[in-house]
Amino acid sequence: MDSHQSDPHRRARLRWRARRGMLENDIIFERFFDRYEHDLSDADVGALTRLLELSDNDLMDLLLARKEPEGDLADPDVKRVLELLRNV
Repeated sequence: MDSHQSDPHRRARLRWRARRGMLENDIIFERFFDRYEHDLSDADVGALTRLLELSDNDLMDLLLARKEPEGDLADPDVKRVLELLRNV
């Protein structure tokens, strides 16, 4: 079982980093953090960090299910977090 990400500073940095140049991405991430921020595990934080390294357009394609994660993004942690993001 993954440990709960209890460090509020790490969660706050992640939330700040999730602020995007594309309004649609911002809205999805704001809803996601409002719902799940306090329940994120270390694995979830790692998966989110990897997703946030993508460009706005690539991220939007994943969030809107126009594309599926490929390569090293196609792992269970990323897929689980992406599913949560797609359903907020």
